Amino acid sequence: MWMLLFMGLPLLTLGYIGWHIWCLLPLSALWKTLVIGLMVGCFLLTFANFSRATDGMPMPLAISCYEVANSSLIIMLYLFMLFLILDLGRLLRLIPRTLLYNNWTSAIGIVVLMTVIFTYGYFHYKHKYREEISLTTEKSMAKPLKLVMMSDLHLGYHNRREELHRWVEMINEEHADAILIAGDIIDMSIRPLKEEKMFEEFQHLNAPIYACLGNHEYYSGEPEAQKFYEQAGIQLLQDAAVGVGDLCIIGRDDRTNQHRKTLADIMKQADRSKFTILLDHQPYHLEQAERQKIDFQFSGHTHHGQVWPISWITESIYECAFGSHQRGQTHYYVSSGIGIWGGKFRIGTRSEYVVVTINNK
Repeated sequence: MWMLLFMGLPLLTLGYIGWHIWCLLPLSALWKTLVIGLMVGCFLLTFANFSRATDGMPMPLAISCYEVANSSLIIMLYLFMLFLILDLGRLLRLIPRTLLYNNWTSAIGIVVLMTVIFTYGYFHYKHKYREEISLTTEKSMAKPLKLVMMSDLHLGYHNRREELHRWVEMINEEHADAILIAGDIIDMSIRPLKEEKMFEEFQHLNAPIYACLGNHEYYSGEPEAQKFYEQAGIQLLQDAAVGVGDLCIIGRDDRTNQHRKTLADIMKQADRSKFTILLDHQPYHLEQAERQKIDFQFSGHTHHGQVWPISWITESIYECAFGSHQRGQTHYYVSSGIGIWGGKFRIGTRSEYVVVTINNK
């Protein structure tokens, strides 16, 4: 059922958009066919990405396939919404029929509008928002602590080493005591991380790094992901807890692994006298952290939908799809991620990293 929805809905959307483009463009049938064929071709490239056929291509071609295919999915979504609004306007007799048929003015207007929206979305994605959180605790702490937390880097064919280098410099300016990453460091394939030796960039971070796995580490191959973490100097917490000064950091394996330990079992390893921080990539069942009296949970995964109105869908699925949250004495933060999957557009959402300070009450 999910596969039918995943494949069927985009194909129906593609047909709806294609029909509108055919009606709108005042061109010959040959040119209309070429325009729609190009659009369909961009969409079909997504199969090369999901099937990992890109791993067998020369790197420049693989990068182009990834960028074009995944960007086209988001552009299709916005074209679908625009044509749907225009159709509703026509049915309500607010928009004349001539606006949607053989009309160069409308065609050029739509191109300009899409260009403005996605140019904004791209530059908004490139800006990384600094979210600051201040926490207090009654537990013993020798000094205030400063932590940088991130999720969803999605390093791969689109977020490459040059981009990672910029993030590393930005994080080093914080002079944190530790860096915590809540999964999805890798996107869909380990190949570009290996070829560009991205592990070297993590070695330039000026604080120890702790991380849990995300679902994309499983998509890219969990054993290879573990090797990358080790090369990068990242301490992987896979259903494990570790004491770091006055902190106890707990990392859950991703729920993709149906045999991961329960949080109650993991907490048997934890020093509850310290300030406890849980890294759990997917923010499901937040009540579990509350039951275990964890002080702070950091998650990612949702991307806050990446673009509106998908953000509305994530907000309907998760108890907390983005931002700060609290249950009892447990504080939560669900990050929209510093990186992104697919097209590099943020519309109605943001890319961010989180700076957390912890002080005694």
